[in-house]
Amino acid sequence: MPEADEIEFHQAMVRIYAEAKKVNYNATRFIQMVGNEWGLASAHQLLRGALPSEGFETLRSVGRLDLTVEAHVLKPEFRRLFSPDELAVARTRLIACGYSVPD
Repeated sequence: MPEADEIEFHQAMVRIYAEAKKVNYNATRFIQMVGNEWGLASAHQLLRGALPSEGFETLRSVGRLDLTVEAHVLKPEFRRLFSPDELAVARTRLIACGYSVPD
């Protein structure tokens, strides 16, 4: 059974999808991934990729990096769910795009 913060993270991933639709980005593959693998597993998978996901790039292009998995991973309430390496990947990707990340 997932812990409360894992459930909260999963719910945040579902909200990313809903918010992205408001900026005309239908993240179909993302929501399928989240639905099939659970939000936390999906985030781990996306952070393992050598490059940012297509969704990350799309959200960057519309000025909504705040809706990326990377931005959510770095939120204080979710950091403990990720390894130092995963946090570093998220931070590096966002900083490379000029996004202000929390300490």
